[in-house]
Amino acid sequence: MKNKDQRLNNLDQQFWKDQRVLVTGGGGFLGSQVVELLKTVLPQEIRVPRSKDYDLRQQSDCAEVVKDITLVIHLAANVGGIGYNQTHPGKLFYDNLLMGVHMMEEARKAKVAKFVAIGTICAYPKFTPVPFKEENLWNGYPEETNAPYGLAKKMLLVQAQAYRQEYGFNAIFLLPVNLYGPGDNFDPESSHVIPALIRKFVEAKQNKAKQVTVWGTGNPTREFLYVTDAARGILLASEKYNSPEPVNLGSSFEISIKDLATKIKDQVGFEGKIVFDTTKPDGQPRRKLDVSRARDEFGFVSEVGFEEGLKETVKWFKRTI
Repeated sequence: MKNKDQRLNNLDQQFWKDQRVLVTGGGGFLGSQVVELLKTVLPQEIRVPRSKDYDLRQQSDCAEVVKDITLVIHLAANVGGIGYNQTHPGKLFYDNLLMGVHMMEEARKAKVAKFVAIGTICAYPKFTPVPFKEENLWNGYPEETNAPYGLAKKMLLVQAQAYRQEYGFNAIFLLPVNLYGPGDNFDPESSHVIPALIRKFVEAKQNKAKQVTVWGTGNPTREFLYVTDAARGILLASEKYNSPEPVNLGSSFEISIKDLATKIKDQVGFEGKIVFDTTKPDGQPRRKLDVSRARDEFGFVSEVGFEEGLKETVKWFKRTI
């Protein structure tokens, strides 16, 4: 795994030295990695509002946290896996929409120089030609299980483009693919597929279980991006990208859920069977991004291979239990 100094190679410290950066969601899985990487480029200020002090669904709280800020990286989100999306579609829509709308409006009013909005792969239509290209983003309705969340985050793109057109506000919109890595959310009620499966297999091994049940058929495919790669992509875009078009952030690596479950089983050393519960939803059939725009526009290419990243994630989880 590369150390911070190696990952710093293509970041421009000159850009950051006078920046006062607000990172919403900076205590979260991705946000904490963004903050750690920011510390290495030495901006003038890194501000991380915490949810116990500020409710970013409240416009007045958003106005408070953007005072004297030059750059906003908006990562704050209410997020979870398929089960969580099915149980809380209304809350996911409301929370994410309000946080985004208020945050960008207050940043504009405070004359923040740049706003980096982080969207979600769930914003893409359910049936999208693979690899997903940014120009296909509006060609259909998202996969139903996470559409309310995906559409709420997608409104950040609409808002960014509208604000650029009317106010000349420099807001950009990034679409990271499914993230994974140390520090992920392993809560079985709300976790995404990789941490959910790691937890299942580790606990099954501990309990000497004979099988592990995985949701769905195992046939859908997913692309995964290691969290430190995502953080670096966000900082590169913050430095170099100033256009209205959305940009995918991904690894261009695609794997089926069946193969993913097998890899995690092997990494954990679980010797029982994998059983697929086909009464549970699969979610979107395939996910793989076209990542050429990020490469061409701001030089982002993922560096952490999937096997290496998965190994680090399993190791991290085992240390926490």
